[in-house]
Amino acid sequence: MSFIQIMEYETDRPDEIRRLGEAQRDRMPKADGVRVAMASDRDHPNRYVTIVEFPSYEAAMENSRRPETGEFAKQMAALCTKGPEFHNLDVQLTTP
Repeated sequence: MSFIQIMEYETDRPDEIRRLGEAQRDRMPKADGVRVAMASDRDHPNRYVTIVEFPSYEAAMENSRRPETGEFAKQMAALCTKGPEFHNLDVQLTTP
């Protein structure tokens, strides 16, 4: 069963967070089945979510234990005006 982690946050520096995320992606080993999307909330300016889909909860926890992930989270939080707040979701249904 796949696993999704959503990071919800507010920032007035989205371009810096995007660049930070791109640098993190380039630094980390390529993981099969991991997808990342960053989205802005049309109804709430400066609110964003980053959605990371992992093949499993175990793969997500392995990623969370990496020192690089902890450093990324610290740097991201410094760019936020609120959050990030994390949501951990077990996927129950997907459609093509």
